[in-house]
Parts: sequence; C-alpha cells; structure tokens
Amino acid sequence: MCGFGLFVYQSLDAIDGKQARRTGSSSPLGELFDHGCDSISTVFITLSACVSVKLGEYPTWMFLQSFFAVGLFYFAHWQTYVSGTLHFGKFDVTETQLSIIFLHLMSAIFGTGIWDYEIPPFNVKLKFFLLIMTLAISLLLAKSNISVILIGGVGKNGSSVAGTSVLSPAIPLLLVILPAFIISCKSTENIYETHPVLYIMAFGLVTAKITNKLVIAHMTKSPIEYVDSTLIGPAMLFLNQYFNSVLPEYYVLCVCLAWTIIDLVIYSIFVCKEICDHLRVYLFYITTTSTTKFGAYKITGVISKNGSNNSSGLHQHHFKYPSTMTSFIYPPKTKIK
Repeated sequence: MCGFGLFVYQSLDAIDGKQARRTGSSSPLGELFDHGCDSISTVFITLSACVSVKLGEYPTWMFLQSFFAVGLFYFAHWQTYVSGTLHFGKFDVTETQLSIIFLHLMSAIFGTGIWDYEIPPFNVKLKFFLLIMTLAISLLLAKSNISVILIGGVGKNGSSVAGTSVLSPAIPLLLVILPAFIISCKSTENIYETHPVLYIMAFGLVTAKITNKLVIAHMTKSPIEYVDSTLIGPAMLFLNQYFNSVLPEYYVLCVCLAWTIIDLVIYSIFVCKEICDHLRVYLFYITTTSTTKFGAYKITGVISKNGSNNSSGLHQHHFKYPSTMTSFIYPPKTKIK
C-alpha cells in the first residue's frame, strides 16, 4: 500500500504543473502547494522507507538517513533562494521516489527479512549496502547544491534573491538539526531510541515549516526569518532536559509533536488565505478565466457572461471574493449576483 500510495503521489506531483498551465491557473499558490506538500511528504516517505527495510533496529543510521533526506530537500530550496532557479540533478526526487517504491515492493513480496541477507564476500547486510549507496548519492547532491550556493547569488554583490547573505538560510536549519541531535544524545530515557518515529516526525515537520518559509521568502524576495514559533516544540524537550526531566520525556515529545502539527496547519491556512485574497482565486476551485501575465506569474480575470474580460478588473466587483476564514477554499453553491 505504501508503494502504491507513493506511486500515485509521484504521478500527481509530476503532472500538476502541466495541469495548471493547461487550465491557465499557474500562480504562486500552486508553487507553494507543490513544494509545501513535498516538504511534508518527504518526512513520511523517508520514515516508510526506513520501516520497510527495518532500519529502526539501528536507530543511529535511521537518524542519519532521515535528517539527510529532509536536509537535502531544504538544501534544494536554499540554492533556489540563492540562484533564483531550482536545479535538478540526473538522480533527483523522481528517481528517489521510484527507488523507494521498489523497496516497498521487495518487502511486500519477499518480506522485510530480505534486507538482512548478507552479501558475500564481505558479509554486509543488504540494508547497509543500500544505506551506503543512499548516503553517497545524498552527499553528491549536497555537494552540488553547496557549489551553487558558494558560487554566489543573483542579488547585488553575489547575494541571495532578497539581497541577503547566501549563508543566511543555514541558521534556521541548524536550529532544528543541532537540537535534534543534542536532545537525542542527552536523553536520560533514550527518548529517540524508544520512540524514533515520533521523534523524527516531530523534528521533520519543524523542518517542513522552515522549508515552506524559505519557499515563500524566495517567492517574495524577502529575508528569511531565523526564529519561528514551530521551534517552541523542540524547546520544550530541551528545557525539560535542562531541568533534569521534570516531566516524562515521552509526554513532552507527544506535546511537541502536537504543537508542531497545529502550528504548521494554522500557518498553512493563513498563508493560503493571504495568497487567495491577493490573487482573487479560490483554493480548490478553478474559475472560468482569461489570463494576463504579471511578472513571473499570471493574474486571472473573470470572464463575464457576455464574454468581456474584466482582468483590468481586480478592482471591479464582478468576482465577489469571500472574506471568511473558510469560504476562500471553495465557492459557495449559491451564485453571487
């Protein structure tokens, strides 16, 4: 089921851009949705792959693999923030997803025990052979991204698209990765080794949010914020350890995960609403529109019944946009006169 679900996700992820261009609905909202969903799915896809090959038996390797994956996704958008263009390698996201689908199929057909098969003559387990290959490819991709970053950006004096230092996006990432490592090492209850999936989900979703903020910073050509409310979750675990684990770490981890999810959901809703308000579009609905290019994107103008174009008309009121917190998602069933 994981393999099938990933195949469906990968297929839809590959055709969403063509569908948007076909319907004339390309917009910054679509870009954010695409990369935002990818940032969240990266966490779960990586976890599913680790579970599929029984990497949980080796928590350190699972930690390394999981944070390499979310880190690489962040690096890809970091170099986009610097260079203004999202670069793809010969072996990139699509190839990685197809490889993970293959892993799931192998586990489904032969059982997870197949990954414990030792490859002669070195007697190395198959799972470690795959892990080494994955880490090697990850290092090559990271090297490629870092090279683009260090060459210099498209901004003034080699700065980022926002005119800031090309190294500035490193700070939010370090504020997630370093606490995740320190907390796992200093835990008196071995919180990571005992609950690796919850732990990686909590910190992975924190990384997903800061990646989304990096995408928005690139779209708006604005400086990236270093501190975010999502870091309150990891701070709970850190402070609990600092005060000699006043509360059981498992309960704090659950609260951390809950906070991270709630914070990400609220942030996503408000960002989508702001973009919908600005572009005068619905979130999950395509109106009959004509398109006018505006910068790198297209602004839609509503076609009236007599065929006249009101795209000059973002200031006109033929398209009465709702202002409530939920009605921006889909138009009401009753027609607005």
